[in-house]
Amino acid sequence: MRLLSTILFWLLLAVQAEAAQSDFASKIASLIDPAKLATLRDRGANSRVQKAVYWLATARKAGEQPGKVLDRSVALAGYKNPDAAKLTTNALLRNFDIAEKLGCLNDEGLAEMKHGKAATVMWGPYKGDHLSVDHIVPRAVVPELDKVIANLELMPLRMNESKNAKIGQRQRDMAKKFYEAGLLSRTGLEAVLR
Repeated sequence: MRLLSTILFWLLLAVQAEAAQSDFASKIASLIDPAKLATLRDRGANSRVQKAVYWLATARKAGEQPGKVLDRSVALAGYKNPDAAKLTTNALLRNFDIAEKLGCLNDEGLAEMKHGKAATVMWGPYKGDHLSVDHIVPRAVVPELDKVIANLELMPLRMNESKNAKIGQRQRDMAKKFYEAGLLSRTGLEAVLR
């Protein structure tokens, strides 16, 4: 009887761990679902990046690997194109890394990000600034990328405000990747490559 109780205890723990993994992935999937993103107002996806980073930090604190959580998230969110899924996963991992390097994953920062709000930058030359969401390929040039998670990147607000709608090599390279992944139309690509 004691052996059976021990086995049941460990099975229950395994089921709970799997449910927690699924829960993190489903929370993020809800935030990055392309169909839901398409219904948002301008810049409506920005707060979702903050929330997704919160859930990645929470998953990591629970012992989960953020990359594996995101692999499940993009699958649950319905990303059919593997390139689009990879670009989205990479963008969220990059944003998680940026938030961590800027010291935004402390308790106060996570409390803000949980609600889609800007955390305060705690480290570096922008210490004290708010964390904002930038469009890698400027929305002024290609508005259709406004709600594409792969095109959104965290950075200090002052740095973001000092940028213009300039197109450099990074923007051209990213636009090509977005186009190949089905995230950008031919017209949008041409607007970037002009």
